[in-house]
Amino acid sequence: MKAIELELFRHLLTSIAEEMGVVLRKTSYSANIKERRDYSCAVYDSRGETVAMGDHMPVHLGAMPLSVSAVRQAFDLQPGDVALVNDPFRGGTHLPDITAVAPVYTRGGKKPAYYVANRAHHADVGGMSPGSMPLAREIYQEGLRIPPILIRRGGKMDRDLLALVLANVRTPLEREGDLMAQLMALHRGEVRLLELTAKYGEPSVRRNMRELQDYSERMMRATLRRLPRGSYRFEDYLESDRPEGGLLAIRVAVTIAGDSATVDFTGSSAQVDGPVNANLAVTTAAAMYVFRCLVAEEIPFTAGILRPVRIIAPEGSIVNARPPAAMAAGNVETSQRITDVILGALAKAAPDRIPAASCGTMNNLSFGGLRPDGRPFAYYETIAGGMGASIQGAGHNARHTHMTNSWNTPVEAFEHEYPMRIESYRVRKNSGGAGSHRGGDGIVRELRFLVPAEVTILSDRRTRGAYGLAGGKSGKPGRNMLITAARQREIPAKTRFEITAGECLRIETPGGGGWGGPKLTRP
Repeated sequence: MKAIELELFRHLLTSIAEEMGVVLRKTSYSANIKERRDYSCAVYDSRGETVAMGDHMPVHLGAMPLSVSAVRQAFDLQPGDVALVNDPFRGGTHLPDITAVAPVYTRGGKKPAYYVANRAHHADVGGMSPGSMPLAREIYQEGLRIPPILIRRGGKMDRDLLALVLANVRTPLEREGDLMAQLMALHRGEVRLLELTAKYGEPSVRRNMRELQDYSERMMRATLRRLPRGSYRFEDYLESDRPEGGLLAIRVAVTIAGDSATVDFTGSSAQVDGPVNANLAVTTAAAMYVFRCLVAEEIPFTAGILRPVRIIAPEGSIVNARPPAAMAAGNVETSQRITDVILGALAKAAPDRIPAASCGTMNNLSFGGLRPDGRPFAYYETIAGGMGASIQGAGHNARHTHMTNSWNTPVEAFEHEYPMRIESYRVRKNSGGAGSHRGGDGIVRELRFLVPAEVTILSDRRTRGAYGLAGGKSGKPGRNMLITAARQREIPAKTRFEITAGECLRIETPGGGGWGGPKLTRP
């Protein structure tokens, strides 16, 4: 009966996080949330530790507990309070990701019994470029930085504070709509947790939350015990945003010692004066994702997963940058490379369990300008690529993989919302790496601008393809092309430029790595 009860609570709590996500999506204003689903929702215990997550964005979900912790340290949250935070040095990841946190008080409770939180990527939070994903040198250029603040106190909105936030963004109506959607999602989570408590009793809910965390820990330790002891090293690289090019190293040593593991990034490149720096929250999220994937069984995605795992990320490095480092691409690009190197190291310990590298970039595209009627617009999207192959089979084509779990924006929704036309949207044939199992193919997405706009691209894997494993070949690197009436030219992986009406931008995303020797490669 105990196992049945625990499984029941796992599904009940997960369904609350999932329902929060549905509310957020259905009440939001922006295409980035309602179409791309760039958001995450989770439930936390009285200590602010994760007990349930929706099937949302790994880079959000693994980092959100640090935001919840920052809010709990800043405020003694009372009933009806809602806090916001996006500061990467207070548990955030990058500035467009705004986290909302609320306490849940049960009847007669003097302290929160639980917490609910969500994180949503806002398509603009100010800064030097539309879409707030600029080629910045320090965080002050990237947009509005929000330490833990109370946007709602005792159920009443702080309209002055909201006005301050909206005055610093290019699309205030859309931002206000998305923020209100986040608050509605928190309310739904609170209502459902109180219903759960009324039905089963607070002691039972709390006990099962603890047991879910403990169960995740036990399963993680059991998985680690099955791996051979030893230290496994791997390194991979990010492409610099500097005109002269260059590579930035991410190095890891994963040490398996019985039922525990250490993930040590000593030797990784120092932080840079560009946007590819990651913080400890991002690095932790990547580690949590990879180690959860190691467990063959379906287990609760809780704080217990990382209890057996120690993370060493030297302060001042590209995986744990100090203020005032720029962070826009750390969340979306560096997180993918951190994932790649941890997987690459673990492939030496469990070669039959780990896939070849996936495309390794979110192919971030942001732009903004004025509509024909003079209203401003700002847009952000990520574009999928090829998935790495594995011993089980070929990699999937055109997939968002690893730290992202968003959708591709549908053509109809995109063209309805923005002064743009999609000229081509197709699979990039034969971009996956060769092998007995081929890597998945990337995407070709070609956009024609109908008005002048400012464009920023933050992408990677443009010079080095996604690595193969077990004799498989690397996937084909990606490519960014600017197409004008006069010519086509390749543009850098990370760049900002002005585009005129009628010109096209074509993004060709990388393929995934192949798995296994080429002898059995299909034609």
